[in-house]
Amino acid sequence: MSSIVTEQGILHYESIGRGKPIILLHGWINSWDVWRDQMIALAKTRQFRVYALDFWGFGDSSKTGNGNSKSTFQIDSYVEMVHQFMDALGIVRAPIFGHSMGGTVALQMALTYPDRVDKVAVVGSPIVGRSLNPILQLAGYGSIAKLVWRYPFVLHSIMRILLAGDSTAVRGMIFRDVQRTTIESFFKSIGDLRETDLRNALANLDLPILGIYGAKDNIVSPSNSELLKQSVGNSKITVFQNSRHFPMTDEPDEFLKTMTTFLQNGSPQSDLAIS
Repeated sequence: MSSIVTEQGILHYESIGRGKPIILLHGWINSWDVWRDQMIALAKTRQFRVYALDFWGFGDSSKTGNGNSKSTFQIDSYVEMVHQFMDALGIVRAPIFGHSMGGTVALQMALTYPDRVDKVAVVGSPIVGRSLNPILQLAGYGSIAKLVWRYPFVLHSIMRILLAGDSTAVRGMIFRDVQRTTIESFFKSIGDLRETDLRNALANLDLPILGIYGAKDNIVSPSNSELLKQSVGNSKITVFQNSRHFPMTDEPDEFLKTMTTFLQNGSPQSDLAIS
């Protein structure tokens, strides 16, 4: 377990491998562990040093926000978290991959600090926050979140409904990680994500962008793949036809192949639907 001290408290991360740095960002109520298998596989190539971070409020990172929790658990704050992390470890520039909320953070990182980002890949990430599942949008309201938090069986019931079609591995991961989340990070992060709309801003990006989406995703609408393609000229889209919100778990071999191709070639070869 590794960590650094940031302005908002402890930032936990895991790293493996040698070579060019890559930064991986997890989604809402997840942790770095969502990337475990991909980290191991990329490290085995001996080409990459892979870093996976826990956002503040999630996993093993700080849960307090140093008394400034209102802004700590928002997209812009997470961008600053990644920036501080890169400065602390001497990473000048790197590709950034993000799943779900992490992909939205990666895109905003590229917009805010374009000189620090080599390329971006997003996995099941909302370009427009209103494309989130309506249940998740409701979770961004403090009064509803507090009610859910007061009665854990309600939270568990909601999670079971949302994850009904997912694998045992995905369900186990989510139920584990939500127990390491605080109510503040739970509703403030998703509330901020709900209000996000990157469509106009993305036109300013001039770097390779890969969008990976699951055709059966019921957490973030797969229609975001088209929004990304329309907004960024240098973007390519891969749709995994048999995946939901976690294509890295649903179709791991094809996901790793797509990920590696993007890293090694600079950009994916073409829009692709994986069946």
